[in-house]
Amino acid sequence: MGFLLETLIAGLMAGVLYALIALGFVLIYKASGVFNFAQGAMVLFAALTMARLQVHMPWPLAFLLAFGLMVVLAWLIERLVLRHLVNQSGVALLMATLGIAYFLEGLGQLVWGDDIYRIDLGLPKQPTVVLSGLIPGGLLLSREDLIATLAAAMLVALLTLFFQKSDVGRALRAVADDHQAAQSIGIPLSRMWLIVWSIAGLVALVTGMIWGSKLGVQFSLSLIALKGLPVVILGGLTSVPGAIVGGLIVGLGEKLAEVYLGPMLGGGIESWFAYLLALGFLLLRPQGLFGERIIDRV
Repeated sequence: MGFLLETLIAGLMAGVLYALIALGFVLIYKASGVFNFAQGAMVLFAALTMARLQVHMPWPLAFLLAFGLMVVLAWLIERLVLRHLVNQSGVALLMATLGIAYFLEGLGQLVWGDDIYRIDLGLPKQPTVVLSGLIPGGLLLSREDLIATLAAAMLVALLTLFFQKSDVGRALRAVADDHQAAQSIGIPLSRMWLIVWSIAGLVALVTGMIWGSKLGVQFSLSLIALKGLPVVILGGLTSVPGAIVGGLIVGLGEKLAEVYLGPMLGGGIESWFAYLLALGFLLLRPQGLFGERIIDRV
């Protein structure tokens, strides 16, 4: 019983982090109607910035400066790229995000170098035992993962409330539905894109800090963002709550599969289970659990 609970808790904690990654994809899509292939590069660039600034100052100040840099980056993306692609096809915006991704990866390597860096947030590395009075032997949990999960969960909850309840969130949904219609009723498209890319930069920064603290900051960090792909497929590309539920499903599913199916299938299930699950959803429910069914009338 204790081992099963440890596995479930580990899966839920991983799922919250996956939901945070997926949230970056969902935010951009809800504001522009295009999938942001630059999200992984944004995570890498933000983590590199945080790691190099932390060498010279305490991490809270480094975090504020890194977030300020991500806001400036969002302003440059809107001013130099997105502003010139208003009312263009989704393919044009998609190719623009690909170009932004390669540019950020090259810029990060040029400015910060290509070594492996460390982010020290002062989180405890030693595991702790909880519920020892209720469960024989207790539950062994990573305190670092627990604190990181709580921080990620708070950010996810705040962003969910922001996009579901605020006027800006409703304006962003209008922009995603129809750029021209949103402009016609006075919604400033450039300001909306600046807001959502800045928020996506914040998400990328927090994601990069968490994973950089766990694994170190290296260029393979951008590949972690690929874990967000099956999450948004499961939850729906247009749904913030879907990103949360999809992340929890993926986290729980891959942990349980690794523990209980790994011995029979040879291990390594965590690396591909989420994509197999996403493939099943694409065949049975392409729009995801909370996504909107798209109907084209002719």
